[in-house]
Amino acid sequence: MRRVLVTGQGGQLATGLADSLPARGFEAHLVGQPDFEFDKPATVIAAFAALRPEAVVNCAAWTAVDAAEDDEAGAFRANALGPALLAKLCAEAEIPLIQISTDYVYDGLKGAPYLESDLPNPLGAYGRTKLAGEWAALAGNPMTSILRTAWVFSPVGKNFVRTMLAVGATRPELRVVADQYGHPTAAPDLADAIAGVLARIRDTGWQAGYRGVFHARAEQSTHWHGFAEAIFAGAARLGGPQPRVLPIAQPRVLPIATHEYPVKATRPADGRMEGGKLAATFGVTLPPWQDGLERVLRVLMAG
Repeated sequence: MRRVLVTGQGGQLATGLADSLPARGFEAHLVGQPDFEFDKPATVIAAFAALRPEAVVNCAAWTAVDAAEDDEAGAFRANALGPALLAKLCAEAEIPLIQISTDYVYDGLKGAPYLESDLPNPLGAYGRTKLAGEWAALAGNPMTSILRTAWVFSPVGKNFVRTMLAVGATRPELRVVADQYGHPTAAPDLADAIAGVLARIRDTGWQAGYRGVFHARAEQSTHWHGFAEAIFAGAARLGGPQPRVLPIAQPRVLPIATHEYPVKATRPADGRMEGGKLAATFGVTLPPWQDGLERVLRVLMAG
């Protein structure tokens, strides 16, 4: 196994995989729109035939959580029918598929970290379509690993870290939700983990235990407010833009409840997930989210 097809070119995770895969001896072949679109299946089939991959990592997805409420059919095409087509192509080629999924398949009501064996119960269109994509990928290809992750951020793209830094540079005070819990996961760390999973598959050959659902998220958890405070503290420590723009070292972050920040889609209040299965099966763990934040902030501050 050497050639890895990575969908979602230009996105946070695909960008990370462009670095992580070669570091583990793989060739990363990134594809994205307009040359590769799930809404245009012929482009998917053509790219697959041209690249002849030996493994696929599907990072492409509809990730606009609130917009999915208004166009669930569009989200379903991207998040379910797309993985179904990839799974079919992978099965025909007899190669593994790594399908990226989300903590939003859970309702957040367990009150404890979720196990992979817990029943999913998505609260909104995004979670429903991502869960359908999991089922489609598993049903379509026997060599499928589902990696559920959470709160992904990176030095590129639209994400919470970059939004906080941009907004915080212009406001002395922010209001951030403090009653939703999860695992902020740095895309470069997640990319390293995926490369580790593929390296284990390459080294051992496909094993029956590799099929199924795994949690791939940063160690430790927090809420959005705690994450925001850590972002500004880290940026200030690394000489970020705040001290040069604002009269104070960093903006004040006020905790608020979910109902004080209304959005169209309901989010899980507690999406914490156990990560032991990934470590036990593939020998892969992700670092604490604080380490991932430092890694990303260093890139952002250097730029």
